[in-house]
Amino acid sequence: MAEKEQTTAFEIFPKDRKKTYGLMELVKGTTSHIEKEPEDTAFCWPNLVYIELISLLIATIVLLAISLYSHAPLEELAGSDTTPNPMKAPWYFLGLQELLVFFDPWLAGVVLPTFIIIGLVVIPFIDINPKGSGYYSFSERKFAVTTFAFGLALWWILIVVGVWLRGLDWQWYWPWDDWREHKPPSAVTLIDLELLLQNILGIGEQVSRIATYLLCAGYYAIGFTIPFILFRKFYKQLGFVRYNLVMFLFLSMMGVPLKIFLRLMMNIKYVMVTPWFKI
Repeated sequence: MAEKEQTTAFEIFPKDRKKTYGLMELVKGTTSHIEKEPEDTAFCWPNLVYIELISLLIATIVLLAISLYSHAPLEELAGSDTTPNPMKAPWYFLGLQELLVFFDPWLAGVVLPTFIIIGLVVIPFIDINPKGSGYYSFSERKFAVTTFAFGLALWWILIVVGVWLRGLDWQWYWPWDDWREHKPPSAVTLIDLELLLQNILGIGEQVSRIATYLLCAGYYAIGFTIPFILFRKFYKQLGFVRYNLVMFLFLSMMGVPLKIFLRLMMNIKYVMVTPWFKI
């Protein structure tokens, strides 16, 4: 009996002197990423690849049909005697162009796009939640899915505004307005938060400037502290480095709609003014 088992083992796991490794044992169980038995899983090929291939073909057919029915909105050749009004970037850059209305050009054109790229790059390194790996799940990844969906929606809203709601002189035009008629410049006077504090509180220029610095620092300090106190499990799961990186990117993203709100509702042009940049 022992010889039969040895022969069977030899046939299943043949030895080779040229190999420095060998298969010792097969253990049935779940992995650390997907808590499922092998019977509850399916191979990527051909099950998933066929579905992706069919989806790719359908999307290609739809795009070809749309391109044949509706031509690209190309304008006439550029001329030195005609300057388009407004001068709009391609649609995929109009979100950045719309940000120029609310932010300093250096922030809107350099800093914020850099934060977007860095945030997308570090997602695999800061997302340590093993749940949802290999399948779609909102209930197990509420923070990650909601945050990403909010950022994506904010980006598309800015693009929609730039494409369909900005007309002559980059003024706001509703679809039912006459887009050939110039609207009068806005009579609203924009004011920096520093000057607003001086007028309301009657404080000096230097004190109001320091106050704006403290307000911006307080925004990040409170944003870092509240989750640390109320959601200790969230902090412990991420760790010190990941937590600070996640909260910095999250608070920076949330600061964009907050700044837009202050600009539209309170006519605040800049929240903080420094010799190097303006927010």
